[in-house]
Amino acid sequence: MRRFQTLSEFHKFVGLPPPQHPLLSVVDVSAVPHRNEQATSMVLDFYAISVKRMRNVRVQYGQHSFDFNDGVMSFMAPNQVFSIGVADPAEAVEKTGWVVYLHPDFLWNTPLAKTIQQYDFWDYALKEALFLSAKEEMTVTGLIATMEQECSANLDRFSKQIIVSHLESLLHYADRFYHRQFLTREKANHEVLERVETLLQAYFNYDNLPERGLPTVQYVADYLHLSPKYLGNLLRVVTGQSTQQHIHALLIAKAKEKLSTTTRTVSEIAYELGFEHVPSFNKLFKAKTNLSPLEFRASFK
Repeated sequence: MRRFQTLSEFHKFVGLPPPQHPLLSVVDVSAVPHRNEQATSMVLDFYAISVKRMRNVRVQYGQHSFDFNDGVMSFMAPNQVFSIGVADPAEAVEKTGWVVYLHPDFLWNTPLAKTIQQYDFWDYALKEALFLSAKEEMTVTGLIATMEQECSANLDRFSKQIIVSHLESLLHYADRFYHRQFLTREKANHEVLERVETLLQAYFNYDNLPERGLPTVQYVADYLHLSPKYLGNLLRVVTGQSTQQHIHALLIAKAKEKLSTTTRTVSEIAYELGFEHVPSFNKLFKAKTNLSPLEFRASFK
């Protein structure tokens, strides 16, 4: 695995000229020399924001590989492992687009230094990339082109502020476009919702819940092969509830069923549902229903 702490050493490795700014570079993907050797695993100590199309190029990111055959926007935060290589050595490689490489030190003493990690898409899987419309792609590439011009010009005391403002706009637009993507992929998103509900219904019907414990957001996301934050944001847009809220809703429904149709004690029900501690069950139940489990059961008498 190769680790790159600076933009300069990364540029040298991929065969590019040294960056015009040591902490920020805007790279034309078509200018990156073609490499025939086997894919290399890499870790960058800086951010990468990509808008590109690449044919016959395979990127491995986490546990999944991805082909950039369509115009997509993707994000990688520092310390994330990825590899890139040719999918088929017999086929030609085609690459267009841009990548912005941003070292965290560039943001020092700016408001964006404190807010950049608040954008959830840094934690999305590569296959959850943002598919841009033609109009959206023009907006994004326009901002990147302006940053490239600033980097290519003689830097002055205004340069950093101008570049950071365009970076902020780029991230804001990405947030907006992801929200649009959640809305427009309605059929696929509702299929995800159905799978979540089917999974949780089956989970709470297991007989060995005391051993399994409560389902986690990570468990649901892994089952669906999605990143936890992407799944949570998708569900929030479609239903108004996060993944955790969906888990709690199914949990409380199951608890209500047991409280109203059985004579088991609250402690027994809590244990059957996967709670280690009864007070935790009582607290969650009251938070969701405004009644304690005993008060809820009494309402049926």
